[in-house]
Amino acid sequence: MSLFYKMGTAGMRMLPAEAAHKTTIKALRAGLGPVAVKTASPALITHVGGLTLPNPVGLAAGFDKDCHVPDAMLAAGFGYVECGTVTPRPQTGNPKPRLFRLTEDAAVINRMGFNNGGLDDFKSRLTARQGKTGIVGANLGANKDSADRVEDYVKGLKALWGLSDYFTINISSPNTPGLRDLQNESAMDELLGRIAEARAELTGDKPSYPIFLKVAPDVDMGEIERIVEQARTYGMNAIIVSNTTLARPESLTSLHKTETGGLSGAPLFEKSTEVLKEFYGAAEGKIDLIGVGGISNGAQAYAKIRAGAKAVQLYSALIFQGPGLVTEINRDLKARLKADGFASIGDAVGQG
Repeated sequence: MSLFYKMGTAGMRMLPAEAAHKTTIKALRAGLGPVAVKTASPALITHVGGLTLPNPVGLAAGFDKDCHVPDAMLAAGFGYVECGTVTPRPQTGNPKPRLFRLTEDAAVINRMGFNNGGLDDFKSRLTARQGKTGIVGANLGANKDSADRVEDYVKGLKALWGLSDYFTINISSPNTPGLRDLQNESAMDELLGRIAEARAELTGDKPSYPIFLKVAPDVDMGEIERIVEQARTYGMNAIIVSNTTLARPESLTSLHKTETGGLSGAPLFEKSTEVLKEFYGAAEGKIDLIGVGGISNGAQAYAKIRAGAKAVQLYSALIFQGPGLVTEINRDLKARLKADGFASIGDAVGQG
């Protein structure tokens, strides 16, 4: 990462967390983001959920909620970018402050509450980028006050069909009361059943866009096989493991450690990786996995891959290291694959 971007990242940390994030988005929209040093390699190409990615490192949802800067982040070196979470109607989210840096712990706590400009706003930006290269996905959510949250996901799918390269059904945010209840067996049957019906209607005799399911790291280990089976039954193409956690490890030292919300960053790495391993064992190669949680360097991205992920995502580490981090991770992944005798990402999946 250049000295310019290191200084910029350090300067952003002097601002309140949410203000720094908004300023970062504005800078990226103005063309001030980094352009990746070329790290393209056949070894980094990976296939996940029906997508072919130039490298396995993706931008997790939450960074670009309203799809303002997907192309800037692709230019920074990400293999794919997931925008959102987007809800049918605009909503302001939870009261501020709602985003906290735990600098001493290399972590973040957020209780944003799906603040976003709504589907119409999101759709207009996806429409404007049609014809551009690069894989951009849409992370779908439900409005907090919705009378039918399942229908909100269906609305998102229908509104953005043909515009997004893939879709993520996000039922794992801890910041919308009751949302995680959709991970329960009967609720998931209804949700995924209606998603499958909508997908069949939208697809007709044409190829379908991939649809992923994003789950929480706090899932009961005994429920993992059931979740995998339901995801497969209803035609999900991959499972994203995982979102932020409500747990608070005893190792946390920051003054903000007791704030309400989802914890992400370094303290989540070990837990989310263990959950990923359990999903990999349950999946038995029958559904692809994407690993998320606490990744801040190439070693950790590689650990997720060896735990069973065909691709990874990150977000929180950018707050501390800046958007140039992805180039460093991809360079390191290439070196690790070569050192271990793997010709591709796919060869290393589940070999940990």
